[in-house]
Amino acid sequence: MKPIEQYEQDLSSIRTIMERSVKFISLSGLSGILAGIYALIGSAAAYALIQYPLSITSYRQESVQPPSVIIKLIGIALVVLAASLLTGFWLSYRKANVHGTRVWNETSKRLVINLSIPLLTGGIFILILLSNGHYGVVAPACLIFYGLALINASANLYEEVRYLGYSEIVLGLICAALQGYGLLFWAIGFGVLHIFYGALMYHKYDR
Repeated sequence: MKPIEQYEQDLSSIRTIMERSVKFISLSGLSGILAGIYALIGSAAAYALIQYPLSITSYRQESVQPPSVIIKLIGIALVVLAASLLTGFWLSYRKANVHGTRVWNETSKRLVINLSIPLLTGGIFILILLSNGHYGVVAPACLIFYGLALINASANLYEEVRYLGYSEIVLGLICAALQGYGLLFWAIGFGVLHIFYGALMYHKYDR
């Protein structure tokens, strides 16, 4: 008979194999940290565009109405999104090579589908809000739909991603109740929270 220690090692190996089959282990915590930094840079650019010289914590009473301003804000958001996605893919590809796995597999396919449905729905909903002049609820909508996307995809990711999703939703609801502080909550949700949870994941899984 095998010693108890051998059975424990076998069970641990089986558990690791099962986890690898359902979880996208190539996700790097460093990508979350960098995404948070990009978001803070984008928030600073948006602040300079629409709120300077008022403090970012100041209540913003007037709406953001000129189409040129809206286009610039959308451009900033798209640049932040593109930088985050490219960085995340590159770091995931590098980590996958270290682990001897592929980035694009059945798990990553399920992950993309689970992320895309809430994100695309939220993106269309936000465009509808913008077209109807409901600028005050765009920031909370971004946070809430992003949080829903993370929770929907968390089964194929690390547990910390689910808690990040919960945090984004709670922050989005608070932002909806305190309209006029959208830029501040956007910076906290996409900047500070990404850095915090990315650092946790980096310390736990990447070191």
